[in-house]
Formats: sequence, structure tokens, C-alpha cells
Amino acid sequence: MNIALIAHDQKKDSMVNFVIAYENILKDHNLFATGTTGKKIMEATGLKVHRFQSGPYGGDQQIGAKIAENEMDMVIFLRDPMAAQPHEPDIQALIRLCDVYKVPVATNIATGEILIRALERGDLQWRKFIKESKHD
Repeated sequence: MNIALIAHDQKKDSMVNFVIAYENILKDHNLFATGTTGKKIMEATGLKVHRFQSGPYGGDQQIGAKIAENEMDMVIFLRDPMAAQPHEPDIQALIRLCDVYKVPVATNIATGEILIRALERGDLQWRKFIKESKHD
């Protein structure tokens, strides 16, 4: 599965810790991330991560394009709800695309853990049928 990992500045350490905690599950999947988040994950774990631009420089939109092409199966986006984000419209567009293309998205650690456990159990295999049908 293709998994996008995104974290706002105040959540990057939480994302790194999350990936370390679930490295045994994530190592079997294709990981994608925005710039700095991906770099921190790779440095901490040694996992291969395809890095896009930083979020404010278009990384969210690059991941959004993968979602629109049905090439992303899950998004874990640790958002900082306490800080205003100058690229908030891009963030909302990304979440909207997840809804349109039926891509599971977590915006906090609790939901992220639920998605990772579902991934581990094989509960997300339905994504391959969504990819084949494109739209419904």
C-alpha cells in the first residue's frame, strides 16, 4: 500500500515516534512524505521514504495529486490544531480529496493507530478494488 505521512512542525517528533513504533508494519509498504517530515523519518528509522516538497511549498498538493490519480491508499496527517497554517486551503483540499477518492485519512495519533492496526490485519485490502473502479 502507498501511505502518505505528513506532520505540521509541532507534530514532527510525534510522527517520527509513531513511525518508530509501527516500523515493523510500515516497512512492508511504500512510504511518501512531505519534505522535512520524510527526512526526519528516514534519519530516525532508515526506512525508504519518497519525499515531496515541504507542505507550504506544494508538498500537500503533490500528495493530493497522487490521491486524485488513485495512487495513495492512506494518509496520516498529524495536524497542529492550535496553530494557524498559512496553507490551510491546501490542507482542506487534501482532506477533501481523501473523501472523494475514499482514502482513509487520520489527522491525529489516535486515528493513525487505528488505521495502522487495520492495515496490519488486512482490513484495507478493499482499496485495490477502489483503485480498479476509479470512480463510482
